[in-house]
Formats: sequence, C-alpha cells, structure tokens
Amino acid sequence: MQPHVAHDRARDVFDRAVHQVEDWSAPTPCADWSTKDLVNHLVSEQLWVPHLVSGETIEQVGDRYDGDLLGEDPVAAWTAASAASRQAWDGVPDDREVHLGSGPAPALEYRRQMILDLAVHGWDLATATGHVALIGDDLASALLAEFTDQVDQWRDAGIFGAPVPVPDTADPPTRLVALLGRDPGWHPSG
Repeated sequence: MQPHVAHDRARDVFDRAVHQVEDWSAPTPCADWSTKDLVNHLVSEQLWVPHLVSGETIEQVGDRYDGDLLGEDPVAAWTAASAASRQAWDGVPDDREVHLGSGPAPALEYRRQMILDLAVHGWDLATATGHVALIGDDLASALLAEFTDQVDQWRDAGIFGAPVPVPDTADPPTRLVALLGRDPGWHPSG
C-alpha cells in the first residue's frame, strides 16, 4: 500500500471516530486518557507536522502545542489540525530529513509512524464510543508488516503495553491492536 494512501485511510479511521464522540470525558482503551485527552493528543501531533516536514527541530517547535488544544469544539479543532497536516504532507519527498524525538529520520519513517498512530488511536476512540473502527484488513496488514519487528523497542520505551494474546485466526485489525497492547475485547463499561 502506498504511504500516502495508507495515511489517508488511517486519517479517515480517526476522523470517523472523532465525529462519533458524544461524551468527551468517556474512558478509552488508553488507560490514562479520556476521549478528549486522546483527541487532544492527535490534534497536537497533527499541528507538529507542518513544522517538522519543513525542517524545524523539536526544540524550535518547543511547547506551543502543550495543554488543551480543543477548546469548546473538539471536532473543529481536529478538523483544522488534520487539514493543516494533510496540506503540509502534500509533495513532501520520502527522503526529506525531519527531526524527531529519536533524532533525524526520513520523512517516510515519520509518515509511517503517523499512520500507525492515527489507525490505532482511531480504534481506541471508536471502541471507547461503542463503534467499530474501520481500519480494514489491507491497512492493518500493511502496518503489521511494517511495525511488528519494531514494537518491542517501543514497548521497552513505554510506548506500548504487553501484547494481548489473540487466536492465530484473528483478523489483521485485531492482531494489530493486540500487538500494541490493546485488548480487542475492551468495552467502555469494563
């Protein structure tokens, strides 16, 4: 799957989930985050994109996207941040160097990390609101192929929890979220 296609699909997964939120204080599969916290996290990530793909460093961006970025209209905040990110990615060559927290990396690596975050947090948000996240087998399979070997490093850094066992016959979206420490059977009511 082409990275820009995967990015659009992952962004759509999260966008659909944002538009389904009714309770902005509801719990999510990310234990420390409410639906509002989760959306705020993704809004922040999207707002960083124009800076990083244009060559700014983490230090140059600083703390301008800390705190509440959603205000009174979380959906509008998400929509604006997503549009800014989409526009910033337009025409960025895969080999452009961007400055990430882990150091310099090709833009393609940054894009792939963004795709994973959008898809998985889209699952988190949809699940939190009692909806089905439409990650799709193709996108989940592409993410599994790309990231399965890297997850242990991220788990060691505290980014993901321990994998949740699922049957070998589980579909790709279920295997993806389980690999990243999410319980595929998680329900807002416990």
